[in-house]
Amino acid sequence: MNVSYQWLNEYIELDGLTAGELAERMTRGGIEIDVVESRNKGVSGVVVGYVKSKEKHPDADKLNVCKVDVGTGEELQIVCGAKNVDAGQKVPVAVIGAVLPGDFKIKRAKLRGVESQGMICSAKELGLNDKLLPKDQQEGILVLPAATAIGTSINAVLGIDDEVLELDLTPNRSDCLSMLSVAYEVGALTGREVKLPSTSVHDASQKTEGLVSVEVIATEQCPHYSARYIKDVKIGPSPQWLQNRLMAAGIRPISNVVDVTNFVMLEYGQPLHAFDADRVKDGRIVVRMAKDGETMLTLDDQERRLEPHMLVITDGNEPIALAGVMGGASSEVTEGTVNIILESARFDGGTVRKTSRQLGLRSESSIRFEKEVDPSRVIPALNRAAALIAELADGLVTDGIVESVSQSVEPAKISVSLQKINGYLGTELSSLEVRTIFGRLQFSYEVSTEDEFQVEVPTRRAEITRDVDLIEEVARLYGYDNIPTTLIHGDVIQGSLTKPQAIRRELRKRLTDSGLHEVINYSFTSPARTELFPSLTEEARPVRLAMPMSEERSVLRTGLLAQLLETALYNRNRKNESAALFEIGSVFHTDEEVLTRLPQEKHRFAALLTGNRTASSWNTKATAYDFYDAKGIVETLAESLGLSDKISYAPAQPPHFHPGRTASITLETPAGPSVIGYIGQLHPGLQVEWELADTYLIELSLGAIYEEASFDIEYKTLPKYPAMERDIAVVVDTEVAAGSLTDKAWSTAGELLESVRVFDVYTGERLGAGKKSVALSLVYRHAERTLTDEEVTSLHGQVVQNLEQSFGAELRK
Repeated sequence: MNVSYQWLNEYIELDGLTAGELAERMTRGGIEIDVVESRNKGVSGVVVGYVKSKEKHPDADKLNVCKVDVGTGEELQIVCGAKNVDAGQKVPVAVIGAVLPGDFKIKRAKLRGVESQGMICSAKELGLNDKLLPKDQQEGILVLPAATAIGTSINAVLGIDDEVLELDLTPNRSDCLSMLSVAYEVGALTGREVKLPSTSVHDASQKTEGLVSVEVIATEQCPHYSARYIKDVKIGPSPQWLQNRLMAAGIRPISNVVDVTNFVMLEYGQPLHAFDADRVKDGRIVVRMAKDGETMLTLDDQERRLEPHMLVITDGNEPIALAGVMGGASSEVTEGTVNIILESARFDGGTVRKTSRQLGLRSESSIRFEKEVDPSRVIPALNRAAALIAELADGLVTDGIVESVSQSVEPAKISVSLQKINGYLGTELSSLEVRTIFGRLQFSYEVSTEDEFQVEVPTRRAEITRDVDLIEEVARLYGYDNIPTTLIHGDVIQGSLTKPQAIRRELRKRLTDSGLHEVINYSFTSPARTELFPSLTEEARPVRLAMPMSEERSVLRTGLLAQLLETALYNRNRKNESAALFEIGSVFHTDEEVLTRLPQEKHRFAALLTGNRTASSWNTKATAYDFYDAKGIVETLAESLGLSDKISYAPAQPPHFHPGRTASITLETPAGPSVIGYIGQLHPGLQVEWELADTYLIELSLGAIYEEASFDIEYKTLPKYPAMERDIAVVVDTEVAAGSLTDKAWSTAGELLESVRVFDVYTGERLGAGKKSVALSLVYRHAERTLTDEEVTSLHGQVVQNLEQSFGAELRK
């Protein structure tokens, strides 16, 4: 919102308070001012002149020699090249010694041998934004209204000795999207009175009811609609003061009637619209929802296809305006307009927002309706605009207002005690001080004997709904700098992490220590991405967003791996072909086709390894990531969380993973074994499609890990007695997992077996087709005595015998 200092001064006396000081006070009071910008870009010595005559330059076809009266009693000879200069015009003249923006000083000059005693200026040469001028004044010199007094400073005529405050409003202070509300705010901060503009209308004897009828069918979307009828208007340019006000606010003047509607919108925060009454059939106004497939031509000459959720103003049959968004071309006010219907209404903010966003028609009007207008200003704004149109367009306002009201809004009544105010703010304000603050805010109130305030909040401050909102008003008007600094007191509470938080922190530490980089991806993704790795999503349906930013971000993700692959591809496209990434984040699951309850939010961990683990050097080759790098990550995490003995692996073939290099990860829980994720290589087909090197993936569900993880450290006594080691190599079928052999060794040897590990796997023609050799190293130890060679030999023989019986193993010679 751009606020003109001069315009604001019409509603509240600002003498003794510069624009900069005002901005400082407003910012300290909670309304941030981004910048205070002067409209004068360095203009001085420019006055209004009258072009008495124009003749062609004797030596230049495109130049004219003008005689100009600037009110000094002496005619000036000025050479001008503008195409639109002509005798009889009032124009801005930079006389000798004047200065224009850019420190451009006007001096005596000769142009093609003819002396020029000044310069006739265009809007751009005066530092004005010519795009905000009426279209007929955007090229050539600036032609001023005929009634402009000769010799007057152009700064006063164009209102450029003004400063504009740019308000950076938070969503809760949309009331300050109007000059009057800003005046109320300044009045509260300074203690000065607000002067409201006159809204009195001199009605004609003819009744409005016989000329206009209003019917509201969509009462929920339009709780209040009112209209006035104005006859015999004369469409033309607005007076200069009105154009100056609009341009200071960043709005281009169009015509007197349209400019009045924009002026009152800025003044009251209530958007208005004027219809050409003779183009509205029988003066009938019907407010309804659009019909499916209905179309209309809007003021920007675009054919708009309407949908049933859009609110429209119709003449009973055809739409003539998109409510709160834009008028229709069929009822536009033009130079030939004689009679107008003036609209002032309340439209539902959500309906206007959805329509404007879908059609890409966000305007000053729609912005105000989206944030809800003040219901108490609908009629005052209508009357104010009608009075101005009657004054500036010579219109005749008929008697009465035609309106439809289905819902009225009463001021909110809120109770708050002096004790609670002081308790929240840490102050010792008296009842008088609080009453003074409410008085400056123009909030009416009653006070009980116990200093309990019953406050009635005006409808213009709709964001104030609770007692704490009133306390905030007291705080900002009392002055945040005046609130005393106090120490926090009360019981000391020792904060700590929850178990899931501690686990996630530990995972991040371990992973980053291992050289992986954490990434944080959007929770939004595309439907196609949710179809990747479906085995990890527990048959979850993706949750579609109601208002997605794009199709690529239209559903909530059901897994993490697809987005990690996107990140790896993003890096590969930028010549970073090796990546070790992980993410700990939420996924969202539902089993419903149409969402009626909140989806389940679940925590997941995922990691991706691709490219080389180590780079090549002068004496070593590059080492690529492999399956066991990924498995090592899982084992590191399991060890840090006390889950090493509860994690196991089994061959698996989930979709989109390599069918021969993938394993499921199972966690032992009190309820039994539970598959919590997968580890494996990306399917070769996807690797080719995504143009990635061998890529290894991990994804784990953290829910069961939260339950089973433990940070307890179990200490064991160091062994006093020596161990005895035995190695064995057995030939088994290739389908036999090495883990099955180690499990059988553990179950056979029992407590005397300290460790068992696989140290070699061999396949070759010597062993025969379908066979492999697995070499195991077994360590035996007794905790309380030294084992004898006979004991170990006997126990080791039992292990070999059970391997032969269970798996058909043969000792390798």
